[in-house]
Amino acid sequence: MSAARYPTTPDGRYFVVRGRLWRCSNPALPEPERTRLVAELMAARSAVGRALRSEDAAAEKAARARVHAAKLALGERGPPWWDDGAPDYNRHMALTTPYADWFAAIGGDA
Repeated sequence: MSAARYPTTPDGRYFVVRGRLWRCSNPALPEPERTRLVAELMAARSAVGRALRSEDAAAEKAARARVHAAKLALGERGPPWWDDGAPDYNRHMALTTPYADWFAAIGGDA
């Protein structure tokens, strides 16, 4: 999913898909590293699809581990990439977080 197609919170930490917050990649990553990690993420997601189509449970498990590792490295999972102590609302519904007023103001709903 491209965050560019979805509204991004004013602080740049999340983008919203169907009312749910998803953590953006760490903006401090150097562009070459981010590009490499995104390519790895896409390759890993493709590997998940191939494994599912071939019903290869071991390959699926390995591919999902690659997806997870890439998302961790991008900052989309694991500890938040910001250091101001703000809580992480990844995967929360926007309307149940401090972003609720912002989300409502942009015409968001559940």
